[in-house]
Formats: sequence, C-alpha cells, structure tokens
Amino acid sequence: MAIRRKTSEADGMAAVREVRAFFEERRAAAGEPADSHARGEYLLNSPEVEQAFAALPRPVRATFVRFTLEELATLAPGNSVEVRVPPLGVTQCVAGPRHTRGTPPSVVETSPAVWAALVLGACSWAQAVSAGALDASGERSDLSGLLPLF
Repeated sequence: MAIRRKTSEADGMAAVREVRAFFEERRAAAGEPADSHARGEYLLNSPEVEQAFAALPRPVRATFVRFTLEELATLAPGNSVEVRVPPLGVTQCVAGPRHTRGTPPSVVETSPAVWAALVLGACSWAQAVSAGALDASGERSDLSGLLPLF
C-alpha cells in the first residue's frame, strides 16, 4: 500500500535545501572538512546546534521532518517500525509483523536536529547511536541501511 502524501514535493525539497544549507554553515563554522572521518560528531548532543536548529522557522523544520518521514515510508513501506521525531512527526515503515494496537515492536525516536543530520548524511547512524542521540529498540530498528535519504 502506497503512503498518502501530505507534503508536496516542491515544498519538501525547498525545506531540504534550507536545512542542508544550515548544516553546511555549521560544518564550515566548525572548520570540518567535507570528507572528514569524524564527520558530524560536533552535531550530536550539542545544545548550541539544537538551539540553532530550533531557530529555523517552524514551517521549515516541520515540512522537512514530515517530508523526509514520508520519503522513508515510501522507501521502506511497512508497519513494523515507528519512527518518532517529536513534536514534528511520526511514521511507520519497514516490512515485518503488523501490529494493530499500542506501540509497534520496533521504535526509533530522536530530536528534529538529529533526524535532519541523519537524513542529510551530516552524521552517521552509528555516531548517533553511540552518542545516545537517538533511542532505537526492537530487531528492525536499525535504519542505517536506509539513511541518509538525501
């Protein structure tokens, strides 16, 4: 079953460009080379980055999160993993056992800034997990093969 899109591709890609520019500015300000092996570690658990990301206009952040969650659900359709990016969005994805009530068997939850960094490849799944910047539980919760999306 195809997901029903709520965000237009034009609006979604405009938000992706704005958020990508945010991370490019952060990378340049941190003096991090584009091909760094430690790429993105300065983003994780950084109150300054979280505050700067929160300073982006809410419609940009919300459109980015919702559009990228829709993209993830399109790429990996299913209902066995719930991806939560409070307070901006949630989706279910990845094929597997279907649940009908309550919390699904696998859950991933993170902040909007960390989600954006993961989606755009500004940090890796392994870095986010090891930094404790996201919670992932359940056997299908490893989304490293699906990220980055852009």
